[in-house]
Amino acid sequence: MKTNDIALTDLMKAVGIGMVQLPDFQRGWVWDDGRIKALIISVIHNFPVGAAMFLEYGNENIRFKHKPIEGSDANSKTKPEELILDGQQRLTSLYNALYSKKPVHTRTDKGKEINRFYYLDIENALDPSANDEDVVISVPETKKVTSDFGRKIEIDLSTRHNEFKHKMFPLNIILNPDEEQVWQNEYYAYYNYDPDVIRHFTELFSKIIMPTQKYSMPVISLDKGTPKEAVCQVFENVNTGGVSLTVFELVTAIFAMNDFQLRKDWEERKEKYFSGDLLNIITATDFLTMITLLSSFKSGGTVSCKKKDVLALQLSEYQKYADNLCNGFSVAEKILQEERIFSSRDLPYSTQLIPLAAICTVLTDGNRINTTTVKDKVKQWYWCGVFGELYGSANETRYANDITQVIKWITEAGSLPKTVTDFFFNPTRLLSLQSRQSAAYKGIMALILKNHARDFISGAEMDFATYSDENIDIHHIFPKNYCIEHGYDKLKWNSIVNKTPISASSNREIGGVAPSVYLQKLEKKGSVTSSDLDSYVETHFIEHNKLRNDEFQGFIIERAKKLLRAIEQATGRTISGKDSDEVQQAFGDVLN
Repeated sequence: MKTNDIALTDLMKAVGIGMVQLPDFQRGWVWDDGRIKALIISVIHNFPVGAAMFLEYGNENIRFKHKPIEGSDANSKTKPEELILDGQQRLTSLYNALYSKKPVHTRTDKGKEINRFYYLDIENALDPSANDEDVVISVPETKKVTSDFGRKIEIDLSTRHNEFKHKMFPLNIILNPDEEQVWQNEYYAYYNYDPDVIRHFTELFSKIIMPTQKYSMPVISLDKGTPKEAVCQVFENVNTGGVSLTVFELVTAIFAMNDFQLRKDWEERKEKYFSGDLLNIITATDFLTMITLLSSFKSGGTVSCKKKDVLALQLSEYQKYADNLCNGFSVAEKILQEERIFSSRDLPYSTQLIPLAAICTVLTDGNRINTTTVKDKVKQWYWCGVFGELYGSANETRYANDITQVIKWITEAGSLPKTVTDFFFNPTRLLSLQSRQSAAYKGIMALILKNHARDFISGAEMDFATYSDENIDIHHIFPKNYCIEHGYDKLKWNSIVNKTPISASSNREIGGVAPSVYLQKLEKKGSVTSSDLDSYVETHFIEHNKLRNDEFQGFIIERAKKLLRAIEQATGRTISGKDSDEVQQAFGDVLN
């Protein structure tokens, strides 16, 4: 790696003849008119605009397809010397505004596409008190600024003489000394070599034009031997144009060398398989990670899906497994829905979808995933990951262990997977689950729904249709205001132990009154008997007698016990410490 200051003029020439190009990510440039003007102001004032980063072309490990910068006259078949990794927006903006003779294709701040030329207002440029927006102006591609819906021409710069008349210097010649000199001579002649005009332009030349022609930009150059992972790290770290570049972008450029449009393929798959409420959280990079995980497992070698492995993914592997993985995702989605996880908002871990989908894909061979024994083992592994809270950080090693160990556990009666044996749940964790941000919180809500939880008024089971139609959300069982009024411990009343999925209509009836009061209201509202309502309440792991008698402390103990038993049933593991001193101090009793 080396860093050099390169003259902006030389950079623009290199862009113009195609010696500097872009990796073909199929992305356009995105800067609007205001941002381009701000960039020009920085350059003409000799302010730094940040470094660019180039990669020497010819890295055989990466093999990018390339394309000229938008607006460049370079032939797309021209072989570049360097590719731009960071600086596309700035270099594209500067090339089109300060070097190209074509209008700049940009947009307004509201996103409307427009074409513009940029000018330097000579008098304002020399006025220290002038605002920047009055120094650099943009005009339509007609070079006529109009008002009254185009009927009145305010400024006409469509001819060279009109540029002289309005003292507007065209910025697209500022980096070409020969063209600038011709314009300067004709400008002097237009004003009959007026000494004041010559003096003012000489000042403009010395303060703005010449420094701009000598302006340099730092360029960090990576040689062609740079490892693929290092290039990818650059992509992930740079975001100067507001468009982050990821592993997916790099693989897209690599696959493009074989004329495969990865972005188009992903967008079609996303629309078909990943547009629903549950799987819409899956990203293009997630999909590549899963393909890599699946491919490495199928190859029989070392299973891994770290960044370097994803970058080494071959197009043939992608094409071989992409369809199978999409089907595996459909199976995984059905399993999650069976477990009463209906939307990405309620998904405990989006990261755990990676090994889940890969495992389901492998188990679709021979239709094994549809046997009860196999599916139950997959679900047990899944819930151990959720309630063990094992997927909150870097997970690539666990993914590899998961697919290898779960498949062996299921198909060869192997030992328990590490995710299952790593499971641990401290009973006091129930009290610290205060918001839906944690995986265990979302997991408990799913277990309540899976227990055939029923709506308090209608008695309807909260399946997928009810969940969607009845505006089901999580609410307090002993109402918040009631608990505050009675001075109950917030650690208890605001925890998952005192919360459950409730429909909007039921929650309105609950209000802030005692449970004994709102249960009577619910009976009247739903024309439901006390015994039926009690049975609805019980489906939420709630002891109805404790609720009827407003026994807050007894309710907390009994519900905590039931929630712990539900977690044990889902994970197939025993929760230890339910009678520990820590538990007795936190809850006021044991939870056996």
